[in-house]
Amino acid sequence: MDFLIQLFAARLNELWYALPLIVAISIVYAGTRYEHADDILIGSFRSIVWICGFMSTILVLLWLVGLML
Repeated sequence: MDFLIQLFAARLNELWYALPLIVAISIVYAGTRYEHADDILIGSFRSIVWICGFMSTILVLLWLVGLML
């Protein structure tokens, strides 16, 4: 278990690169769908939540598969 914590801590720095990328993708995607600033912010927030939720689901699934091996 201690090994998993050290591995996660070592990879945590790499996850910070995903945050600006997710925000940029969400804003651009929402900007192509809406014209008003309020709609763009709401749409980008929804996209951020969706992307983070999807990535978290995949992370948990891969972690569970790794435990079974």
